[in-house]
Amino acid sequence: MRICYTLLSSTFEMHQYTADLANRMAQAGHDVHLVTSSYAPLDRYIPTVTVHMPVDTVRTESPLEGLKFVGLRKTRNTILDIDPDLVHFSGPHAWNLSLMRRLKAHGLPVMHTLHTVDAPWGSSYGSLIRLWNRRVICTADHILVHGQTFVKRLLEIGVSPERVSSTPLLHLFVGASWLKGPSDLAASVEYQPWALFFGRFKPHKGLQYLISACAMMKSDKSFPGRVVIAGLGDLSQYWGGSLPARLEIHNRQINDEEAMDLFCRCGLVVLPYIDASQSAIIAAAYYFRKPVIVTRTGALPEYVREGETGFIVEPDHPAALARCLDRVLDDPVRLSRMGAAGRAWYEVHQKEQEATLTQIYTRLAETRAGAAARV
Repeated sequence: MRICYTLLSSTFEMHQYTADLANRMAQAGHDVHLVTSSYAPLDRYIPTVTVHMPVDTVRTESPLEGLKFVGLRKTRNTILDIDPDLVHFSGPHAWNLSLMRRLKAHGLPVMHTLHTVDAPWGSSYGSLIRLWNRRVICTADHILVHGQTFVKRLLEIGVSPERVSSTPLLHLFVGASWLKGPSDLAASVEYQPWALFFGRFKPHKGLQYLISACAMMKSDKSFPGRVVIAGLGDLSQYWGGSLPARLEIHNRQINDEEAMDLFCRCGLVVLPYIDASQSAIIAAAYYFRKPVIVTRTGALPEYVREGETGFIVEPDHPAALARCLDRVLDDPVRLSRMGAAGRAWYEVHQKEQEATLTQIYTRLAETRAGAAARV
């Protein structure tokens, strides 16, 4: 199959997601193309993914980019010249709706990932997201989401079951240079007595509750547990006083090598989110054989088998989070056992995701072939 992924934003996280799909499909023997911006982080993609950069788009939501009709036309022509069996829009951009309509007019099946079904907590653009989603749903031949809770939501608003699918988010945070060989990046792991928060500091991620939980952890000097927060952002938005003694901050852009070191050494990974759709951090933790603590929000609980691969606590509840940390951080045997279960979860779901995507892509490609045969 000739698969064309289209991602016109240069957003790093969206490219990390797209690269995971494109790289695996290319490794499976498909002819994979990426149409993107010249500002895209191309080190995420393996060489067998053919990259096309007809434009220099930057922002996902910029209305000004939506008015650059010359670039929109160049993008459409680039995709038509590739002549793919299907086009997968893997992330949002102001041009996507126009492109999908134009490509469908040329007989190309189009698929779109909806990363955000509900507006994030504290956002000022909830109505815009709902309008955008409705139009994408009406236009795309198939919709991909990353949680059964969102499949249910789409079915409730009238989307037919055959037009929507769900797979977990499974991409890691590493670039293509780390994926060249068959070696396991998590071949050597430890279970040191600290919990890792990894990612950008954003309002919906509940950092204030994690810091509060850290302050509530056992004061017993014999208890070694602590919390490490690694990522980029303004921590003063979430905590105004002195930081707890058991807290360690790495406030900077974390590169691949440092991130792998953190995931290999931590005891578990914590996602204290107030609100979320889903998170690939869970899959990354499982890959590195680490259990997780997540909050009961969005699709996060779907990714966790309680007491087996991790724990689920209520959001906005630092005392419950502190109790959970106290209970497991100094028990490396239990953490190792749960980490092994998480890695097994990851491997099973990775195979299932590849099978699901291949099935969807094949069906869309056959639809195009069937329509061409009838002409």
